[in-house]
Amino acid sequence: MAKAISNFHELIASLSTRNERKRVAVVWPEDESTQYSVGLALDYGLIDVICVGCERQVRSNEHLAPYAEHFSFVDAADRDEAARLSVQLVREGKADILMKGLINTDNLLRAVLDRQTGILPEGRVLTHVTAATIPSYPKMLFFTDSAVIPYPTNAQRRQQVMYVADVCRSFGIAEPRISLIHCTEKVSQKHFPFTVHYRELAEAAQRGEFGPCIVDGPLDLKTSVSIESMRTKGIQSPINGEADALVFPDIEAANVFYKTITLFCDVETAGMLQGAMAPVVLPSRSDSKLCKFYSLALAIISC
Repeated sequence: MAKAISNFHELIASLSTRNERKRVAVVWPEDESTQYSVGLALDYGLIDVICVGCERQVRSNEHLAPYAEHFSFVDAADRDEAARLSVQLVREGKADILMKGLINTDNLLRAVLDRQTGILPEGRVLTHVTAATIPSYPKMLFFTDSAVIPYPTNAQRRQQVMYVADVCRSFGIAEPRISLIHCTEKVSQKHFPFTVHYRELAEAAQRGEFGPCIVDGPLDLKTSVSIESMRTKGIQSPINGEADALVFPDIEAANVFYKTITLFCDVETAGMLQGAMAPVVLPSRSDSKLCKFYSLALAIISC
């Protein structure tokens, strides 16, 4: 069995050996950071690029000039039209990945979620998945959802588990351990009714409804990623303090966790939207150029 990918350097190395390029529709790639991340992906031979809008700005980038044969261009009058045309490329099977450039997230998501022309199939939910490398943790840690769903319903959380399990397996994690996060390990119908559904999700995983994976909860963050904490508290769980993925109860908890680890820890992250017809690379304005490149790589391996 191949070794699971444990950091972003291994991810790039693995993708580089595939000799396969994914088609990326980039919405309004006017900004330097988007062009930089696309350029890195071209350096490693990972993508072909469809620039929707901003042809003049892209062609004037000297770093991108050697890769002219891997670019195509679609004219767009403005950012909103670029979003609609990029989504259309995905719908028509002409692009494998959608990537945000210099456009407001709301404008892009409006095109993605359009009931008539968007790319979210009926019955699926759009949710955000983050991958992180944390120096004190021996493997990659995935978590959801810090950006999209405020308070997941039971049905939405079920899909979050399914998506994050799929992402973990794309990294070579044969049986990902997925921890359902809460502030305690106790189920509370009165105060935290979602914890009752946590147990239902764990039982569904045991029946094989999410493919090969281990799901358990409620567990707090420390017991999810520290065997010492689990033993100290006398907790028995198949997660065994070795979670590959965390599913947070709501956007507030997940977003605070994301902001905390990126501010106070030497952490590298990547993020994308799952659930649509293609992965959507949706970097934040505060993300580094390298983070945007890793986010693109995360989308590539998840296709």
